[in-house]
Amino acid sequence: MFYFDYLENKKILKSDIVPEFCHFFTTRECPVRGNEEFFRHVLAAKRIVSPVQTHSANVEIVDSRNEYSDVDGLIITEPATAVYLSFADCTPLILYDRKNHIAAIAHAGWRGTAAKIGVVTIEKMRENFGSVPENISAIIGPAISLCCYEVGEDVFSNLLNTVSDKSGLYKGGHVDLKGINARQLEETGVKNIDVCPYCTSCNNDLFYSYRKENGTPLRHNAVVIL
Repeated sequence: MFYFDYLENKKILKSDIVPEFCHFFTTRECPVRGNEEFFRHVLAAKRIVSPVQTHSANVEIVDSRNEYSDVDGLIITEPATAVYLSFADCTPLILYDRKNHIAAIAHAGWRGTAAKIGVVTIEKMRENFGSVPENISAIIGPAISLCCYEVGEDVFSNLLNTVSDKSGLYKGGHVDLKGINARQLEETGVKNIDVCPYCTSCNNDLFYSYRKENGTPLRHNAVVIL
């Protein structure tokens, strides 16, 4: 279940699905970009990493590098390393392997969702760290919802063709981006999934929305620290 909390009097959104795991979503009150030193301090992070996102399905493991270009998913293994990605309607995916104590964040817009970036991330976790879906918890953050996400026929087909069970994921020309990502993870074997009920377009007072705000450059964030 999702709930609001505060970080130094700034509103954030969290899930209670994995209470021992530090993760949250910022709101309009305090996005990370431009406030990195504040977050480094309150999170006691040794460093904060953020990639250059391009709506790809490219996933990397955070190492000693400071820059990650053309990357929309990062896997975190080192303690005291905070990672954040930016969003304004696209779907934030946070994955946590409780057995290996590693985590990942992925940015799933329609292109990333069509390329199954969540599944790609889990596969990379499996190849490099032996992760199995049954040990992974998935937190799907605030994003544009079925009510507001109308797409063209090509996008509609590309998204729905990524899952076997399409039930409940579309209505007219609208698709459920969060639901499709959740279904992809379910069909991969992930059983513990929490899907955020907030629509970034409907709840534009809390989150940024690219569609609602006519292409705003501003972003809220998904944040993880081990």
